[in-house]
Amino acid sequence: MFQKMKNIDTAFRHIKAFSIVFLAGCAVMSGYIVFKCYQFVSNSQQHIYILANGKALEAFSAGRKDNIPVEARDHIRMFHFYFFTLDPDEKVIQANITKALYMADNSAERMYDDLKEKGYYGDIISGNISQQVSVDSIHVDMNTYPYPFRYYAKEKLIRATSIVTRSLITEGTLRNVSRSDNNPHGFLIENWAVIQNQDLKTENR
Repeated sequence: MFQKMKNIDTAFRHIKAFSIVFLAGCAVMSGYIVFKCYQFVSNSQQHIYILANGKALEAFSAGRKDNIPVEARDHIRMFHFYFFTLDPDEKVIQANITKALYMADNSAERMYDDLKEKGYYGDIISGNISQQVSVDSIHVDMNTYPYPFRYYAKEKLIRATSIVTRSLITEGTLRNVSRSDNNPHGFLIENWAVIQNQDLKTENR
């Protein structure tokens, strides 16, 4: 009888030890699964997919500090695109200038007012002239704040009988502001000035 009790006690200890090991294993496995799920979700949130021309393109999210030079150059590029891309249509001119003025301080508005007073936009409309701008390079000094920049581009004035190509160089500084629908990059151009805008060549059409 004592032998039976001893065997039962031994079996109980074995079952108890097995149960503890089993529960510990389950806890470790559950913790590992939770960790991997969290890691997977965290990694998934770093990736987005953009559908373009029927193809899914993978994009990666990154902190603002990683993208400041890229965003700064794109802000400068888009500002000049809106300010200098003109067609002989008052509504198109006004729409583009309005977008540009959201991206810069009153130095850009003063430039616009000056051109308007000189009849520049009226000449664009009456002469059926289209104006286009193409970037050569954009240099931004990210070691100084506000960030000084210089913009180099070619400007084309397309008339009915000719195409005039001009060299365009501007400069200014960038400071950080809050992002908005009108200013998605979160920069504001300050002290903007055109330092060169001269004819390079004229081609007959």
